Amino acid sequence: MKYSEYQHLLFERKDDGILLITINRPEVLNATNSRLHWELSRVWLDIADDDEANVIVITGAGRAFSAGGDLEMIKEMASGAANVGKAWKEAGDIVYNMINLDKPIISAINGVAVGAGLAVAFMADISIASESMRITDGHLRLGVAAGDHAVIVWPLLCGMAKAKYYLMTADFIDGKEAERIGLVSLCVPADRLMDKAMEVAHKLARGPQQAVRFTKRSLNNWLRVAGPAFDASLAMEMMGFFSADLKEGVAALQEKRQPSFPGFVKPKS
Repeated sequence: MKYSEYQHLLFERKDDGILLITINRPEVLNATNSRLHWELSRVWLDIADDDEANVIVITGAGRAFSAGGDLEMIKEMASGAANVGKAWKEAGDIVYNMINLDKPIISAINGVAVGAGLAVAFMADISIASESMRITDGHLRLGVAAGDHAVIVWPLLCGMAKAKYYLMTADFIDGKEAERIGLVSLCVPADRLMDKAMEVAHKLARGPQQAVRFTKRSLNNWLRVAGPAFDASLAMEMMGFFSADLKEGVAALQEKRQPSFPGFVKPKS
């Protein structure tokens, strides 16, 4: 597939074989619809075959990296098993295709990052957050189990105690706190984000390419070991799309209120 055929990703070649990718749905804070979700799962295969690209930098257009899955996509998934199956495969492909791409990926995380966008941001080999970054895994807010990338990488990045806390509460985390607990590689002021990302990209691009790629491949064996846990988490997440909790989670988001999940059982007085 040619880069020109992508609808929601922009591609720009920079010096030293750097490929800049911009998630481009700024009118909805780069939320992932069905097409963008598929593109984020597919693009890493095309980059693997691109001999001119040595280092990839990915960011979001406008004020956000990606504000999660849009509600129409979530409703589509909940409407039938075939749609859930498609999203299930793509969610796995996003993670595994990024792991298996030997070329280093740098994420420049501007603003909000949730859902599949957060998976791309955190599965990058080097993640650089702006101080204004605001992230949450967000699955629990919808009433489904934490899936996407969380189980495979959060415990390695920030430890099990912090991973459990933030994944089970779905609390938001800013750039400075994410750097403090190890969720991101670096945190810089918003006006320096892209300069820093490109500085790091040039450093990698001017290094020994085989050694850089072999180092990534070797380190990613830690992630491959966690593959079975990740696969199970995806299955458990997808089960939630048939639940009453999901319907209430979506309704609460639409109505901008706190959810009242029906699975909650009040203790007897």
